[in-house]
Amino acid sequence: MSGITDNTSELLSNKKHRKGRLKEETKLKEYFRDINNTRLWYYCLLAAFVVASLATRLYKLEEPTHIAWDETHFGKHASWYIQGSFFFDVHPPLGKMLIAFAGYLSGYNGSFEFKEPGVSYEDHPYYGMRLLCALCGFWVVPLGYLCVWELTYSLTAATISGLLILCDTGTLTLSQYILLDPILLCFIMWATYSTFKFCNCEMFELDWWVWMAIAGFSLGCAFSVKWVGLFVIALVGLRTIRDLWDLLGDLRNTKVCLLPLNQPTLFQPSRRLAEHLLSRSLCLIAIPLYVYISVFIVHFTALRNSGNGDGFFSSAFQSTLYGNELHDLLVPEYVAYGAVITLKNHRGGGGLLHSHSHLYPEGEGTIQQQQITAYSHKDDNNKWIIKKAHAALNHSAPVEFVFNGDEIRLEHHGTHRNLHSHTDKAPMTKSHYQVSGYGQDGVGDTNDYWVVELENGQPGDKIKTVTSLLKLRHKNVGCYLHSHSTQLPKWGWEQLEVTCNPFNDLTNNVLWNVEGNVHTKLPNIEGDFFKPSFVSKFLESQVVMAESNNNMKPKEGEVTSKPWQWPINYQGQHFSGSSYRVYLLGNPVVFWGSGVLLIVYLIFFIIDLMLRQRGVEYSPFLKARVDRYLYAAGWMFVGWVLHYLPFYLMGRVLYFHHYFPALMFICMLSGITIEFLITLLTSYLKDGIFKSVLFHFTVGVIVSTIIGSFYLFMPLAYGMTGEKSNSPNSEMYGLKWLDTWDF
Repeated sequence: MSGITDNTSELLSNKKHRKGRLKEETKLKEYFRDINNTRLWYYCLLAAFVVASLATRLYKLEEPTHIAWDETHFGKHASWYIQGSFFFDVHPPLGKMLIAFAGYLSGYNGSFEFKEPGVSYEDHPYYGMRLLCALCGFWVVPLGYLCVWELTYSLTAATISGLLILCDTGTLTLSQYILLDPILLCFIMWATYSTFKFCNCEMFELDWWVWMAIAGFSLGCAFSVKWVGLFVIALVGLRTIRDLWDLLGDLRNTKVCLLPLNQPTLFQPSRRLAEHLLSRSLCLIAIPLYVYISVFIVHFTALRNSGNGDGFFSSAFQSTLYGNELHDLLVPEYVAYGAVITLKNHRGGGGLLHSHSHLYPEGEGTIQQQQITAYSHKDDNNKWIIKKAHAALNHSAPVEFVFNGDEIRLEHHGTHRNLHSHTDKAPMTKSHYQVSGYGQDGVGDTNDYWVVELENGQPGDKIKTVTSLLKLRHKNVGCYLHSHSTQLPKWGWEQLEVTCNPFNDLTNNVLWNVEGNVHTKLPNIEGDFFKPSFVSKFLESQVVMAESNNNMKPKEGEVTSKPWQWPINYQGQHFSGSSYRVYLLGNPVVFWGSGVLLIVYLIFFIIDLMLRQRGVEYSPFLKARVDRYLYAAGWMFVGWVLHYLPFYLMGRVLYFHHYFPALMFICMLSGITIEFLITLLTSYLKDGIFKSVLFHFTVGVIVSTIIGSFYLFMPLAYGMTGEKSNSPNSEMYGLKWLDTWDF
C-alpha cells in the first residue's frame, strides 16, 4: 500500500510540475509574442512616417516657380559660393554651402540674381536646392517618432509625437523652400535622437561609441548652420552632466576613504569614471569643435575672390581675397599728404568712413550739415583726401609722409567738404558730438582740424597702410572720431552713426586704420606681412557675426513678431503674396493643443512634487508610469525651454520661424503627455475588451483630429489661389480663427 501511495504522490507532483512549467512557457510565449508584435508595429509605423513625411515634403515642391520670401537671400549666397565671390552673412556657413552644393549638382551655375521675392525663376534650375531643404525637413518627422520611442518605449506616445510634427503646416512650409531652417531642424533632431539613443546603449560598446559620435557630429553641424544650434548643445550638455552625476553616485566608479574627523575625506575617482569623462569630451566637445572649424576652412577656401562682403571685415582680412586692392598690393607702405585714402573702423564689423551730399535733417538737435556715416560696402563715397591742417595742398612739392602727432584735414573726395565736428549733439548718441561735412572745395574752418594719435606709437612714427591703428582727436573740442553699431534712420540710409566721442573710450570704436591708399608718387610694396592667419580670420568672423546678429533691425514694411506671440500662433508670415499665396502659419490644433498639454505637464509636475513632499506613496504600477512620464516629458520640457526662452533676452529683430526648433520639443512633450493621460485614466478600469476599445478609440479620435486639421489648413503651405478667406468662395473660408491671421 505504501508503494502505491508513493507512486500516486509522485504522479501528482509530476503533473503539478508539468502544469507549472506549461504555465511559465505560456507566459514566455506571450511575452515574446508581445515583443515581436511591438517590433512589427514599431517598424511599420516608422515606415509609415518615412513615406508620409517624404510625400508631404515633396508634393508640389516646384511651386511656386518664383522666389519666395528669404529664398532671395540664401539663393544669392548659393550663387556666390558657386562663383567663389566673398560675401558676409550673420549665420555660419554650413547651411548655405549645402544649398550651393545641391544647386551645383543639379546644374545651377550661379547666374541667377535672386533679386527679390516674386521674380520668376524662368529656366534657371532651382528644384535641386529646394529638394535638399525638403529632404532635410523630411528627417524631422521620423526622428521625432524615434526620439520619443527611446525615451518611453511607447508606440502610442511616439506615434502621436511624430504625427503632430508631420501635420504641422508651419514646419511643412519651412521644409519646402531654399532656407536654413529645415537644415537646422534636421541636425537638431539628429543630435537629440542620437543623444538619447547612446544613453540607452551598453556603455563602451561599439554602438554606444557610434551613436555618441553621431551626436557630436550633429551638434557641430547644427551650430555650423545657425548659432541657435547652441541651444541643443546646452540640452545635450545637461543630459551628459546628469549621466556623469549618476555615474559619480555609483560606488563602483569612485573610491571614498573616510579618514579621522580632523582630516578631510579622501575622494578618488576610478579609472572607469575618467574614461567616461574623456569619452564624452572627445565625442561631444572635440568632434563638434572640429566640425565647426572645418566648415570655416571650406568656407574661406571656396570664397577666395573679392565680393560685396569685403567691407564687413578688417583690411588685413581683405588682403587675402583675390581681386581686392589690398590682395593685389596696389597700396604704398606709408601714408603721405595728398593721398586718396579710405579709413576703416577697427571694431568687429566696423564700416568705412563715408559721406554723401545729403544733409542731417532738421529736428534732430543737430546742425543741418552734410552727413558723415560709416558704410560696410565699397563705395567711391568712402574716399578722402588727406591734407595738412595749416597749409594748402601742393601737388608739385616733394612727398611728405604723415607722422604720429600731425594735425591734418580730411576732404571728402566726392563732395569736397571737410571732416568737421563741434559741440552740437550727435543725431542718435546724445552724449557724443556731431560729426559733419563742412566747407566748400576743401576750405572750411579750424573745426576741420584733427590730430593723428598712433596707438602704441612714438613721436615721429610714420603712419602705415593697414597695420597702423590710429585715433583722430579733434583739435578744438578734444573728442575722438568714433563709430559703433547704432544705425541711423531712413534719412541716413540706415548706415552706421559716426560721432565725436568726448570720453576717449578705450575700445576699438575710436580706432581706425588706413585701408585704401592711392598716391601717384609712391610705389606699391609687397604686403604679405599684414596678411592674417586662418586663426585670425576665424576669430574675426565670429566677432563680426556676433556684432551683426545683435544689431539686426527690421526693414521698412517687414513683418516681425515677438516671442510671446509664437506659442499661440498669433500671426503668420507671407512667403508668397502674388496670385499663388503661401502663408507660414502653424497648424492651430497642433500649436494650441501643445500649449494646453504643456500646462497640463506643469500642473502634474507641481502636484507630484507636493505629493512626494507629503510622503504619499504611489502603487508600484502608478509609480513606474509616473516616473517614466516625468523623465521623458521633463527632458522635452527642458529642450523647449532652451530653444524658446532665450529669445526674450535678444535685442535683435525676431521672426515667427525662430520658434520652430522649440516646437519640435513641445510636440514630443505633447505626445508623451497624451499617452500618459490616456493610460492613467484607463488604468482604473478592469482589464478586458471595454478597456482596450476605450483606449484605442480615444487614440483614434486624437489621431483623426490631428490629421483632419492638417487637411483643413494644408493650403496655407501648398499654395492658395483665388479669393481670400473672407470670401465664401475661398477654400479657406471660415478658417481665419484669429483677426491677426492674413490669408
